[in-house]
Amino acid sequence: MSQINKTEQSQHQLEPVGVQKIRTLIEGFDDISYGGLPVGRTTLVSGTSGTGKTLFAIQFLYSGITNFDEAGVFVTFEESPTDIIKNSYSLGWDLQELVNDGKLFILDASPDPEGQAVVGNFDLSALIERIQYAIRKYKAKRVSIDSITAIFQQYDAASLVRREIFRLVARLKQIGVTTVMTTERVDEYGPVARFGVEEFVSDNVVIVRNALEGERRRRTIEILKLRGTTHMKGEYPFTITNDGINIFPLGAMQLTQRSSNVRVSSGVNTLDEMCGGGFFKDSIILATGATGTGKTLLVSKFLQNACLHGERAILFAYEESRAQLSRNATSWGINFEEMERKDLLRIICAYPESAGLEDHLQIIKLEIADFKPSCIAIDSLSALARGVSNNAFRQFVIGVTGYAKQEEITGFFTNTTDQFMGSHSITDSHISTITDTILMLQYVEIRGQMSRALNVFKMRGSWHDTGIREYTISKDGPEIKDSFRNYEGIISGSPTRLTSDEKSELSRIVKGVRDFSQED
Repeated sequence: MSQINKTEQSQHQLEPVGVQKIRTLIEGFDDISYGGLPVGRTTLVSGTSGTGKTLFAIQFLYSGITNFDEAGVFVTFEESPTDIIKNSYSLGWDLQELVNDGKLFILDASPDPEGQAVVGNFDLSALIERIQYAIRKYKAKRVSIDSITAIFQQYDAASLVRREIFRLVARLKQIGVTTVMTTERVDEYGPVARFGVEEFVSDNVVIVRNALEGERRRRTIEILKLRGTTHMKGEYPFTITNDGINIFPLGAMQLTQRSSNVRVSSGVNTLDEMCGGGFFKDSIILATGATGTGKTLLVSKFLQNACLHGERAILFAYEESRAQLSRNATSWGINFEEMERKDLLRIICAYPESAGLEDHLQIIKLEIADFKPSCIAIDSLSALARGVSNNAFRQFVIGVTGYAKQEEITGFFTNTTDQFMGSHSITDSHISTITDTILMLQYVEIRGQMSRALNVFKMRGSWHDTGIREYTISKDGPEIKDSFRNYEGIISGSPTRLTSDEKSELSRIVKGVRDFSQED
């Protein structure tokens, strides 16, 4: 028995241990990296100017100190320690206090402003010893070096610089600290680093980008590799907030949200009947149609109904000001200002171009977390889609809808189509598959007059009226009338009146479909 135990113990000691990871607590990064950065290794963070490399390096240390009581060493080759401390105050991070408490050491390796470029022998031995001394003195677990590009720019002998930095990385790995090392690249989608640094700092590579897409810049982060371990592939959007870097790991979202059978009213009785008793709680509703078809009105009635039942709601408006929204609602007998006074309604108005989609998404999440509404509305999604790529917009919509479902919030969104009359493709908006209910509104010309039509185009998990109803707007709000029974071609925008024979044939087909459904 003793011999067996010794054998088992020996086998256990020989078993290979997988790569352990250290949590960064950078919002979203631990999700896409499946746990954080590999322990005891160096991670290269590469990006063009202004992509957030230095912030990543500082936040890595700050999170370790404040959350895990792990001391850190920050080596700066560009900015002075004074500037680093000042810049961090804008995020609410008091690095000076951490320095005073012996939790953080900032090693100033920035070049002399009056110094000249060095040609010939280059030796980092003195700096390596200083870093090692600081690590041992403060018992540091984390090190950040910002940025090695400055070393290459200061010295002409690039091959010697590469050799010395490789010595530095090897020494840090020998000591066992987890290191973040930043470097600059020339193009957003060019070589990983300007001077071929990736050839020797190659255990882990993270790329941050701030690319111009359409009319707006979009920040993304990509883990190019984490040697010996897995991670999520592709680019993930992120924004910089008062809390630091905030990554949206959309690929990590899972379809595990609960589906409720509880119904909530749209605020319009006829529409509730058309939807089989109202919208499902926690579902996503999309009202799509040309401008002026009454989408904002339906949203307003939905919000009013929620507030009348004592529930909180938020309206995110990207096309109209607060004054315009309030005035329009008043004309329909809806008092937004009173709802706000009762702290049941919050209205957030912003120009779509005022920020990137990731910033808008972050604002939406923060407002929801603060106000804790039971329902939200966005008017309109199409305004946010202007000037951005289809992929960026779809990721934004996935982020909003996923968060709403996670928080068990009912979402009512609007989408303005380009076509004034006639049929239009809902799938062009790239959001139809994400929504649970689609209300299609459009203009039709009948008997020389312009009319509105409403149709419940889609409703997951429920019977719904498929008829195309006439839809009017009065001082009391929306009025949904009977279907256009005597016309065909409503959806195409070219309605024609049915003859008596055609109406009889249509009635026979409808009756046959109903009989078949009952038998089934």
